[in-house]
Amino acid sequence: MGTTARLAELSLRHQSLEETIEAESARPSSDDIKIAALKKEKLRLKDEIERLREH
Repeated sequence: MGTTARLAELSLRHQSLEETIEAESARPSSDDIKIAALKKEKLRLKDEIERLREH
């Protein structure tokens, strides 16, 4: 997989996680542990995207 394709895939996953986090946060009985795990994964993806863009 080329760098451009990998960046596109990671960006889509990052956006999807953002939407999932927003939806989970909007729920009356949101799961804070789940939200924290989603945010951690989103940050990991962001870091990987930035690393790929630097190369």
